[in-house]
Amino acid sequence: MLVVGERINSTRKRLLPAIETRDVAVITDEATMQVNAGAHYLDCNAAAVGVDKEPEFLTWLVATVQQVSQDTPCAIDSPNPVAVEAALKVHKGVPMINSISAEKAKYDGLMPLARDSKAKVVALLMDDAGIPKTAADRIAIGRSLVTSLVKDGIAADNIYVDPLIYPIGAEASAGTAVLETISTLKKEFDGVHFICGLSNISYGLPVRKLLNQAFMVLTIGAGLDAAIIDPTDRKLMSLAFAAEALVGADEYCANYIQAARQERLE
Repeated sequence: MLVVGERINSTRKRLLPAIETRDVAVITDEATMQVNAGAHYLDCNAAAVGVDKEPEFLTWLVATVQQVSQDTPCAIDSPNPVAVEAALKVHKGVPMINSISAEKAKYDGLMPLARDSKAKVVALLMDDAGIPKTAADRIAIGRSLVTSLVKDGIAADNIYVDPLIYPIGAEASAGTAVLETISTLKKEFDGVHFICGLSNISYGLPVRKLLNQAFMVLTIGAGLDAAIIDPTDRKLMSLAFAAEALVGADEYCANYIQAARQERLE
């Protein structure tokens, strides 16, 4: 399971002031904590500062994070091509761009950056008509988007399809639509990965962690192999290790055993 740590995000009340005042200590503490918890990428989002300021602040954020996480690359989280391009210039290692979609303006602006930087890219299953609700519509967009990305020079192994998650409190079939989308597209596209922002499923409901944890197991069973999550949630991470072992995605249970030896399982 490739884990993208979600905590360095300007939409969090604690993080926006830290980004705006360039509080190095807060940002580096968040980065260090997530790396120590097992994150493979650190999401960096500065969008809440405003479009005009975002290139400057996102660049600072990426550079600051990498002061303490040189071996852990960033997921550059922005729909703004100007901001993404600026951040890519200071990034060290193989970045991830979060995210591109089938929306024409977003695709045209971000695809060349992803191609030229050889970045991993999160591919959102939405187009200019908006976010689809049914599995059939998601699958249709996924087929078109993945085909276009590969045709335009993005390696299949660098594509992380995000089926987009509606809260089940608002749409009863939101969970099953995601599961069907992942399992269908995984069979059709060899080498392509699947990722999601897991916590959206529980928005507005009580005891959200329980729903997030259950959905993690279900999505791994469907073929999910990456997630944008809080890696400091030990129970969630433990379930990811266990589920991958159970579906045969962890050869000889090596990762599960290592996590147990490191006392990371709960």
